[in-house]
Amino acid sequence: MTQTTESAAARDEDRPAGRTSSRGPSRLRIHRAWIVAVVTFVTIIGGAAFNSLPGLLIDPLHTEFGWSRGEIGLAVSIDMALYGLTAPFAAALMDRFGIRRVVVVALSAVAAGAFASVWMTASWQLMIYWGLLVGLGTGSMALAFSATVTNRWFVARRGLVTGILTAAGASGQLIFLPLCAWIVEEHGWRPASVTVALAALVVVPFVWLLMRDHPADVGLAPYGGAYVEKPAPGRGAAARTVRVLVDAARTGPFWLLAGTFAICGASTNGLIRTHFVPSAHDHGMPITAAASLLAVIGVFDIIGTVFSGWLTDRFDARRLLAVYYALRGVSLLFLPMLMAPAVHPPMVFFIVFYGLDWVATVPPTLALCREHYGEDSAIVFGWVLASHQVGAALVAFLGGVARDVFGSYDMVWYTSGALCATAALMALVIRRGREPSGAADGVG
Repeated sequence: MTQTTESAAARDEDRPAGRTSSRGPSRLRIHRAWIVAVVTFVTIIGGAAFNSLPGLLIDPLHTEFGWSRGEIGLAVSIDMALYGLTAPFAAALMDRFGIRRVVVVALSAVAAGAFASVWMTASWQLMIYWGLLVGLGTGSMALAFSATVTNRWFVARRGLVTGILTAAGASGQLIFLPLCAWIVEEHGWRPASVTVALAALVVVPFVWLLMRDHPADVGLAPYGGAYVEKPAPGRGAAARTVRVLVDAARTGPFWLLAGTFAICGASTNGLIRTHFVPSAHDHGMPITAAASLLAVIGVFDIIGTVFSGWLTDRFDARRLLAVYYALRGVSLLFLPMLMAPAVHPPMVFFIVFYGLDWVATVPPTLALCREHYGEDSAIVFGWVLASHQVGAALVAFLGGVARDVFGSYDMVWYTSGALCATAALMALVIRRGREPSGAADGVG
């Protein structure tokens, strides 16, 4: 279809550096895709602020209300499960209503749940505010959000951008964990919850003013690709999401990817993010020190995830996953021996090592979804992410129950280590898919 002169000129000006058109050399300027990526990064940070809270509040809520760790863990597990189950529908809703609208509503839901929790007096309210509202809100800004932005705005550098956007969650952890830990220690858990609510609300104007749903909205081609018309809004979002699941469920790679990612969630969000701080506190470590260690994981998570994105553009994603899960499993087997009242060098080594591996699994998992499921890959990845969060939810709940029953978390660490070894074997048997479109552009 013929484009206007202004749109064509805009596309030429925003071509990636080094590309030219029939109109002559392109001007050197930042492609709009990178601005959208930055807004997405900041949005995920704001939405991820809540993820810093659960591990910090288990002991304060247990002390103030007398709720068991299993009850509190159940609320966290509801949040994690809804986070995952919402993600594939959120990807379809973004196709129907646009990224901006969905994300603004999601941030508002997170803020509402965090604010409302300040006045809760019963555990069922914890399930509603933390579990339902925050779960639905954060799920709508899950990794399917990153996948949608990456698929629409980038052809070249997809692996790298996926790694950067995945690292946004870790960046939020790095920012909010020490802050919230200090607030909990000095002022109590309620001001920390308000801080999270405000963080979600602050991001809303940036999303509304700077986010765009599709490159064609501003007359551009995606970064590293050719101009394409914006597709008509998809209808029947829920039906499409379920249909994609049914089709994907008929293939073996889907179940292997879902299984490995469920173990990924169990060994990260469900285990370390939820139970590391109370476990370290059981051994006499101050909450602020344990939270600082968890924040350091966030530092190396950023490095590891971005590097994993770079590796995914160059190496077999299946083998990368196998290595990541194997190394994670070995590290978990040693963790019970490292717990102590003070922070020693072996614990620092574990934190650095685990941080590098935390969500390094995301870029190769998303790449495998693209290889096997093409245009439906964002929704398929949403369902794979749902399995990630179901695994996280089970361990968030069962970890709390294990602590109530056995008096320690040791059994949980050992079991998770064995599960990671299983995930490594599962990754190796995933068959190769077709080469994703534009893969060659992403190398170099």
